[in-house]
Formats: sequence, C-alpha cells, structure tokens
Amino acid sequence: MNARHTATERLKIGLRRALLRADLDLGRDAFVQRVARTLADRDIDTVLDIGANEGQYAALVRAAGFSGRIVSVEPLPDAFDRLQRRARTDRQWVGDRRAVGAEPGRTTIRVSANSFSSSVLPLTAAHLHVAPESRVVESIEVDVTTVPALAAAHTLVPERTLLKVDTQGFESAVLDGAGEWLDHVAAVQLEVSHVELYAGQALEPELTARLAGHGLVPWTNDPGISAADGRLLQSDVLFVRA
Repeated sequence: MNARHTATERLKIGLRRALLRADLDLGRDAFVQRVARTLADRDIDTVLDIGANEGQYAALVRAAGFSGRIVSVEPLPDAFDRLQRRARTDRQWVGDRRAVGAEPGRTTIRVSANSFSSSVLPLTAAHLHVAPESRVVESIEVDVTTVPALAAAHTLVPERTLLKVDTQGFESAVLDGAGEWLDHVAAVQLEVSHVELYAGQALEPELTARLAGHGLVPWTNDPGISAADGRLLQSDVLFVRA
C-alpha cells in the first residue's frame, strides 16, 4: 500500500468515526451502529475479528460504542504492524498474526496492491474490472489456524462472541474450520459476495443457508460494492442466533 493510499484510508476511518460519534453517518443509522446495538442487546462482549487488515472494523465498532474484548486476526505483516500500532492504547484489543482456514498449516496469500483485497483465492476478471487496484503484486506464505484454536488461545466463550469474517472469498473455509463452534457462537458477521469475485468462492445464498443450518439467521446488513450498472456485488451481513 502506498503512502497516499494509507493516508486516504486513515482519513476515511477518522471521518467515519467522527460521524459515528455525532450520529451523523450516512442514513443516520450506520450498519456498525446496528451491530453495536445488537451486541449490547444480546450481551455479546467479545469480537473475534478475522481478516482484520489494519484494524478498520475494530476501530469503527469501538467508535460505535462497543467496549468489550476484540481479538483481531490478520496474516499480512505490513497490515498487522499497522493494526498493532492502532490497538496499542486499547487494553481490550489484541492482535494475532495468522490466517484462518479449514485446518492448521501453511498457505499462500495473493497480496493485492490495495492490501484489503488480498486473498488465498485468485481474483476473477469481474473483480479486476470493478476494482483494478486489487491487482496482485506479490505472494507470501503465512501460518494458518482455525476458529476453535483461536478461541482456545484467547479464552473465548462462543455464546458471548461475535465471529466476524472478512477473508475475501475464503469465508467458507473459515466456517469449515469452525466446525461445532458455529452451533454455539452468539452471532456471525460475514462479507458475502453476490457474484464470483474470487475464483471458487461460496456466494451469499450458500453461506446464508449454511448458517441457517447452525441456527443463525440474517439480522441486518450493509450494501457494499456495486458495479457501474447498479448490480450489488458484495455486502456485509450480521447473523444472530434465532
């Protein structure tokens, strides 16, 4: 990520946090505010933030009023270093530099020019057409763990945890590794795709049906990336236990 992009990203996060504090975010009812209210209502006091990148999500959920524990998991070294700097003054926020998947081991991540589009899976032509800045600039090998292993390492209680997964098309593998944890976790937030942006990824209908099988239903959502013709490509969805 170049210096200009980093400065722009920080400016956007700072502006969004300021708007949240003033309750002036777009539509006056920002998705992250709805998430924070849901966490409070359901006594969820921990966020397991998988695919944290530089800690953008954790910073926003903090600004929305969440004061519980946050465990942010990010495998890319540069992004993780920035995450650590962001979290260093927050005693309730820790980082863990690993990828998360179906089983422990090692894997290769394709690193995108914009960092946050990086993925284990290859980008599709549709993705590059909408976001050419997502092009792959290098590949790195990283350690892989699973949701239950993270939960054990950080002493997480699933019934009081939000499992947030934003792994750029690799969400299905993370859920594979979660196993029976999904039968107990209080809530799950996924970035879902409505068209294939990463080769071989599971799309929104499959992921929604899968979580329904574990007793988790859609609760609120946030439209994300759209194509020039208006078609919705990605969105964030919060699922809670029915």
